[in-house]
Amino acid sequence: MATILIIDDDSIMSYTLARMVQHMGHTSVTAFSLREGLACFQKQSFDAVFLDVRLPDGNGLKIIPELRSVPDPPDIIILTGYGDCLGAELALKSGVWDYLEKPSSVSQMKLPLLRLLEYRKQKQAAQTPVSIDRGGIVGSSVPMTYCVDLMARAAIGEANVLISGETGTGKELFARAIHRNSRRSRMPFVVVDCAALPERLVESILFGHARGAYTGADQARDGLVKQADGGTLMLDEIGELTPSLQKAFLRVLQEHRFRPVGGKTEQVSQFRLIAATHRDLDELTQTGDFRIDLLHRIRTLSIELPPLRERQSDIEELIHYHLGKLSARYKMTPKGFSPEFISTLTAYPWPGNVRELVNALESALNAAIYEPILFPVHLPPNLRAHVARVSIRTSLSPPGSLDRMPKWRDVLDETRKTYLEKMIERTGGDMVRMQRISGWSRASLYNYLKKYEIDLTAGK
Repeated sequence: MATILIIDDDSIMSYTLARMVQHMGHTSVTAFSLREGLACFQKQSFDAVFLDVRLPDGNGLKIIPELRSVPDPPDIIILTGYGDCLGAELALKSGVWDYLEKPSSVSQMKLPLLRLLEYRKQKQAAQTPVSIDRGGIVGSSVPMTYCVDLMARAAIGEANVLISGETGTGKELFARAIHRNSRRSRMPFVVVDCAALPERLVESILFGHARGAYTGADQARDGLVKQADGGTLMLDEIGELTPSLQKAFLRVLQEHRFRPVGGKTEQVSQFRLIAATHRDLDELTQTGDFRIDLLHRIRTLSIELPPLRERQSDIEELIHYHLGKLSARYKMTPKGFSPEFISTLTAYPWPGNVRELVNALESALNAAIYEPILFPVHLPPNLRAHVARVSIRTSLSPPGSLDRMPKWRDVLDETRKTYLEKMIERTGGDMVRMQRISGWSRASLYNYLKKYEIDLTAGK
């Protein structure tokens, strides 16, 4: 018997769902707001949650990370308004089981719950403890735990994987972890930096060449694709591939066959593909800069890595881990650090993500080479200046008032929200025009709309 949590302020819908759950032989708990729902969730465990998007005290999508924060999280079915395409898309992008448009018939609501419970039963029956080698992937926040789970699932199979995320979020780290935990771990892991391929030699580098294929080719050489035979081929920054190479790779992915430059016969390479990019490939397909058939081929599984600013709870753990690694590399005695050192690093927004954090820690170690404790003074001056500038702004109070100025993130959020609302009003909610005007990717636009609970249809 399963236990279902229903979070919906519509008393008729809640009653209907509760009766349906009861007739199916399960038990239900009903809440009419986010606050009540979270209170129920903290008291007991649930197998599934029916979650309304529009609730009196906020957007239901905002509590999905908390619902997933427990060891065996419930699966979620979102309840959206009729015709709310954006709500449905945001729900699925949040990783929920399914969504239902309101109003729906009992049979329409019953089927996804049946499938959900069947899925959970099979998953629990097949679940065996698996030891995952993270290989330097640090963090226990909800977003990072979710990504590690996706990585572990990807490692089990052979499907192509697309890893996306901002520069410095650890895309290659995740790709190597997938390879290391897969059946191909003893075979080569070959990285192709698509952004750094020299135009004149690109085909030779990728596919190899026969002897005498061009001046200086005094002997035959295997390309990177052949070197990955039996192992994993990582196409880093695949969004930078030229149209001609996109076409060539599409055939290689389909057939796993290619012809070296100047070669008379085709060669075979049974590699597993992992692609990575910091660009919005969906947007590139709309502008004609990326082949949609290639995108479909490489995105069998996808992992979207969160920026460091969205997982601040991981920063202290990252500091411990990377200071230990850097100290070992430089053969230095491990150093301690002051609370102010941690608070300064936590207050910084990290536009360069984990890569920038590691560089800052390396700089601090070199600045404190003869000192046992790290203080903010050891950090790069530009980093400290940024944190100080923000701190001064937020500490200012108007004359005669004890009210503090809002934090810079709040000001930024308010400005961005107003900008989005005006842009929707002017474009009528046209996503293509909004992307062109703002310069944001489609994924960024959706994330902001979700974060600020903005209805895309408001401008129509």
